[in-house]
Amino acid sequence: MTKFITAKFQAASIVMLMAIWLIPPALAAGDLTKQKPIVVKVSLGDKDDNRVFVPNKLTFETGKLYKLVLTNPSKINHYFSSPGFAAKVYTRKVQVVNANGTVTEIKGTVREIEVYPGSTVEWWLVPVAAGKITDLHCHVKDKDGLTHEAKGMVGIITIR
Repeated sequence: MTKFITAKFQAASIVMLMAIWLIPPALAAGDLTKQKPIVVKVSLGDKDDNRVFVPNKLTFETGKLYKLVLTNPSKINHYFSSPGFAAKVYTRKVQVVNANGTVTEIKGTVREIEVYPGSTVEWWLVPVAAGKITDLHCHVKDKDGLTHEAKGMVGIITIR
């Protein structure tokens, strides 16, 4: 009886190994290495140095690859800070870009991004959880002691 079970197990193992070797690996429909990113552009401030996100309402879908392009056309630093958003996305990479192309690539968890005047940062990400996030803000303080958030630099992010 034991020899019969062992022979059956060996035969099944050989069939499984042959299937693994002969069938090419399938790529999942959501394979991020094959997705073209959806570009979402956000301006942090404007040329008149207003404390705003343009646009200040963003919408993303779970499972899709995005390239969030953050630009700062103003003369002062701004933050794209949202702990709620950071908790609901997988960061593939962050790239610092100048006129010559990509200067730096950063990998790992991202909580917030500071963008200097005249600079661009690309945040490549995949939303992994749905929700409405109301904590997008810039926490830079002006000389008067008020944060940009207090002056209206806030936004809402929806992930479906």
